[in-house]
Amino acid sequence: MAEIGKSARLIVIKTVEFGVYLDADNLGEVLLPRKYVPAGVDVGDVVEVFLYHDSEGRPVATTVEPKARVGEFAYLKVVDTTPVGAFLDWGLDKDLLVPFSEQHRPLVVGQFCLVYLFLDKIHGRVTASSKIEKFLDDEKPHDFRAGQQVELIIANSTDLGWKAIINHSHWGVLYKSDVFQRLSFGQTITGYIKHVRPDGKIDLALQDAASARDRHVDALLAYLRHHGGFAPLHDKTDPEVIADLLGMSKGAFKKAVGKLYKARRLTIENDGIRLTDQDLK
Repeated sequence: MAEIGKSARLIVIKTVEFGVYLDADNLGEVLLPRKYVPAGVDVGDVVEVFLYHDSEGRPVATTVEPKARVGEFAYLKVVDTTPVGAFLDWGLDKDLLVPFSEQHRPLVVGQFCLVYLFLDKIHGRVTASSKIEKFLDDEKPHDFRAGQQVELIIANSTDLGWKAIINHSHWGVLYKSDVFQRLSFGQTITGYIKHVRPDGKIDLALQDAASARDRHVDALLAYLRHHGGFAPLHDKTDPEVIADLLGMSKGAFKKAVGKLYKARRLTIENDGIRLTDQDLK
């Protein structure tokens, strides 16, 4: 079934001077304007398109990729404000409306805002809302598992770190102790499920566990080699010192030390850690 606000593969059923008509099943015949028709397309061919409404409220197709689809969150720029609401650039000819009733706070031309795309109940048109909280339900069941790669949208910062939207469906938390790079509001980034708590809430990481361990070991080795093979770091070193020097949490530091110690690549002394001769070369 073809859906407004989604992509679909549709069959060309007739050609006209101003484009081609596609069989959109429940939506009827939908026009793909001439400027979007791929070269050589003819009746019977299948075309992948995105479906939305034109300025007259009619279903229309485009081969242009929008910046977001219905059911997704996106960080979009405000390009106009009118008596009916604000309009956002979502990559298509017709801008995306955020009605006043769906604005968390008044939107201003030139700013970017994080919104959710949905179909309004009256006209069935693609509409956006900056009231993102009402589209994320922490109680909704999920099947995320530790180690799973996911897409994250950075939504806001907290005392603990950053809240992020996971795969356009759930909240998760990135803790400050696990983040050693600059993050910005609205940023889309690949992440991983670190831990699913008994209550279903989700802790996140920016690297999978194996890659993170290897990165931490490499970072520790590089630091030691650059400092003559010795670092005055140990169990009682302040976590902030370790983070500043090595770009990792104290827990990650201890795991890296343990791995290198077990491999006999470093020794643990009273005042720090020291590389063995083989790793100084």
